[in-house]
Amino acid sequence: MKKLLFLALILLMASVVPGQTAKITVPLRFDHYYTLDQVYEAVRAINQAYPEMTKLEETGKSEEGRPIYAVTVNNPKTGPALDKPGIYIDGNIHGNEIQGGEICLYLLDYLLGNYGKNKDVTDILDKKVFYVVPVVNPDGRWHFMKDANTPSSNRSLRIPLDDDRDGLVDEDFPEDLDGDGSITMMRKKDPFGMFKTDPEDPRLMVRIKPGEKGEWTILGEEGIDNDGDGQINEDSEGYVDPNRNWGFDWAPSYVEQGSGEYPFQAVGLKTLAGWIQTKTNICVGWTFHNFGGMYLRGPSRKGLGEYPQQDVAVYDYIGKQAERITPGYRYMISWKDLYTTYGDSLEWLCQTQGAYGYCGEVFQSESETFKTASEKTMPRPAEAGEEGPMSFLMGGATDRERLKYNDNLTQGELYKPWKPFKHPTYGDMEIGGWVKMSSRLSAPFMMPDLVHRNAMAVIFSAKHTPEVTLDVTEVKKIDKDLYRVRTRLVNGKAMPTMSYQAQRTKLYPKDTLMVSGGNAKVVAGGVLTDPYQDQVNYKKVRPELQFLVVSGFGKTEHQFLIEGKGEIPVRYESRHAGKLEKTIRLE
Repeated sequence: MKKLLFLALILLMASVVPGQTAKITVPLRFDHYYTLDQVYEAVRAINQAYPEMTKLEETGKSEEGRPIYAVTVNNPKTGPALDKPGIYIDGNIHGNEIQGGEICLYLLDYLLGNYGKNKDVTDILDKKVFYVVPVVNPDGRWHFMKDANTPSSNRSLRIPLDDDRDGLVDEDFPEDLDGDGSITMMRKKDPFGMFKTDPEDPRLMVRIKPGEKGEWTILGEEGIDNDGDGQINEDSEGYVDPNRNWGFDWAPSYVEQGSGEYPFQAVGLKTLAGWIQTKTNICVGWTFHNFGGMYLRGPSRKGLGEYPQQDVAVYDYIGKQAERITPGYRYMISWKDLYTTYGDSLEWLCQTQGAYGYCGEVFQSESETFKTASEKTMPRPAEAGEEGPMSFLMGGATDRERLKYNDNLTQGELYKPWKPFKHPTYGDMEIGGWVKMSSRLSAPFMMPDLVHRNAMAVIFSAKHTPEVTLDVTEVKKIDKDLYRVRTRLVNGKAMPTMSYQAQRTKLYPKDTLMVSGGNAKVVAGGVLTDPYQDQVNYKKVRPELQFLVVSGFGKTEHQFLIEGKGEIPVRYESRHAGKLEKTIRLE
């Protein structure tokens, strides 16, 4: 018997191919980063697990022919998707910024897995629709995961470009000289160099002071001079920035680096934009990037002017709550608190679709700490190591601190010690430093908290897309066959049914309230400004049709004078708040 069990175990082990990835099943796991093929498998698995609640679409293909997938989450039993407020979420628009894809997958997994189990989630999915695009830049994700990279490389679209203006395109990529899967740094012993070994940690270098003897020269990232022009790594993929190529407020490359030759030069972005434009119910959008611990809102540059104050109030209400949901994040204005951008996706969404929008920069370098609670509250002294060329100082985390985190929480996985290498140009030198999956990416053990908190910020905004109720508050006979009818539209959420920016630019028609039908005629109709004094701003032309916007946490009342008898429908239609209908009877 023991021999049979042993033989069965051997056969089982032999059937598992080394390195083979287990089949992805729902619920998903968030203790690692998914490759592009695994993302594709994950969205298919979600669609197969929840076929009635999800629709999987290919919005288009990338430059290298990879599909860009979108998942629509809607409960068809409670109405068509376009009749509900829409929430748009995407990630991984830059190839190296992969956490956004994980946030999108987590949001899908969480919402669908908790429908029917959690009251709030069930209520949201009965009333709202989610449009989720986990990977906007599939070529970028594929190459970032498969190829050797730095934490910050491979951001571009795969549109060939002559970066160094030598008549060749994409001819001088970095090379993984030591074959470790990352592009790290090169340094060479040099008594006239500008750096010396950090006395507190020999893995680091610090800048020398005036009069000090140097020890090291930094040669840059791993690579060789492929085209013999005397430069190394000067012309890799692109550079066309997928977040500078959108069709609103685009600027040429001499104004905005990486903007491309013209708006929507990227085939995948153009088709995605076309797909988004069919989702006319999108009220709010989120796009997830990967560094800084920030929730950014527009405008993307000062020259566009501040949004209307009523919209700013909505942004503040949601943005400040998002700060509470994700401790340490800062709610900020893009141009004012970070930098100016042209042709970015979020401003396009807000300005051309009339949505509110937030950009999540999700990784916080200060989370990579190795301190006690009391040490965290102490003022941090200046450290010489902060001047090192490979520091990522945003948030105050120094290389010394991060190396302690690397040594004790990831057991050395984030940093490659310096090793000798004979370079064809530089001769004897060394290669080492922070690896690809560091510096801008959370360690896998931190992922569950990151994806959950950011998904909850999205859900909070979804709760505050407009929810309008329609009530007929009065039907009163005031003369023979003449009736006074009063209606009230109430919005219990923070977002108005049409943003004030969209109203300012007359982006699309306002909501409508229509009273007509049967044997009745509306002889007067307008906004009821004072129901006690019977004060009404009557509309002169077509009084049966009223144009309106219901403000956040607000109401709108109308009064109609109607001649006739019988049943009369009262219909409300809104691009962002759906459709409502009541029937009144005049008798």
